[in-house]
Amino acid sequence: MALIKSPKLQPAIFLMGPTAAGKTELSLALAERLPVEIISVDSAMVYQGMDIGTGKPTVAERSSVPHHLIDIRDPSERYSAAEFANDALELMHAISERGCIPVLVGGTLLYFRALREGLSSLPAANMAVRQRLLAEATVIGWAAMHQRLMQVDAVSASRIHPNDPQRIQRALEVYEVCARPLSSFFAETSSNQLLQKKRGQAEIRSIEEYQLFSFAVMPCDRQVLHQRIAERFQSMLAAGLVEEVTGFFNRGDLTLDLPAMRSVGYRQIWRYLAGEYGYDDMTLKSMAATRQLAKRQLTWLRSLSDIKWLQNTHLASMETVIHCLS
Repeated sequence: MALIKSPKLQPAIFLMGPTAAGKTELSLALAERLPVEIISVDSAMVYQGMDIGTGKPTVAERSSVPHHLIDIRDPSERYSAAEFANDALELMHAISERGCIPVLVGGTLLYFRALREGLSSLPAANMAVRQRLLAEATVIGWAAMHQRLMQVDAVSASRIHPNDPQRIQRALEVYEVCARPLSSFFAETSSNQLLQKKRGQAEIRSIEEYQLFSFAVMPCDRQVLHQRIAERFQSMLAAGLVEEVTGFFNRGDLTLDLPAMRSVGYRQIWRYLAGEYGYDDMTLKSMAATRQLAKRQLTWLRSLSDIKWLQNTHLASMETVIHCLS
């Protein structure tokens, strides 16, 4: 069944939530009831070969309903939030033109934020500054680097967890390269997009073209989420996650400086393979890092006022989504 075209805003569904909350399962259940195509909002699923550790939908699942923005980069490459926002908007337009509903599913909240709020043109990576910051962090630790960020960009520091080295490094890098805080770039975006639309640049897509139905998937008890995280990681190990990371470790052209290898789970296994700690420590550190990631995701989601929380079974959640759409 295809949607009837109308001059009204086209619908789009955002399924957000912490890792291991069951977003993928819910999106696949929705695909059985609604004419949808799925856009992945996951900064690790974009990488080819990173299948087990990302919980990537299986080939059969991707065959049952179209999936987008999966396996579009080699792990040696980078993929920015701005690139995602542009790609996602183009895909949303194309999906709507086909008479389907775009369903954006994932836990990379920076991507969701870029799409919801927009991003201005951030400076390109400066590898010299990045390497120097990394060297300094090795000496004084990321907590001290976070304190430094607090002094020059309190807004970004308040949004970035002290245990999130990649984002701390990027915020400090932008400040050193541009002599202005990272947070100042975000405020420019809405006015820039409005100006582009006034100038008649029709090719500029905007999230304002859509009626957004935003949902956050979260088990009713945080302990249930922690248990799911532990069980999910153990099942990934049983499915061959260490072997998957070993293949990347042995390639020779990948390092922990790359976003792909700094993904939760991959980073800890890489260090285990490098001999920094044993298997049991690797397992504990991976699950702890995943819990910390889930906590940061929930903190951001709770700051949003326009989302509906889904805490029931997939069947009940699916009916809730369908009811909101109708």
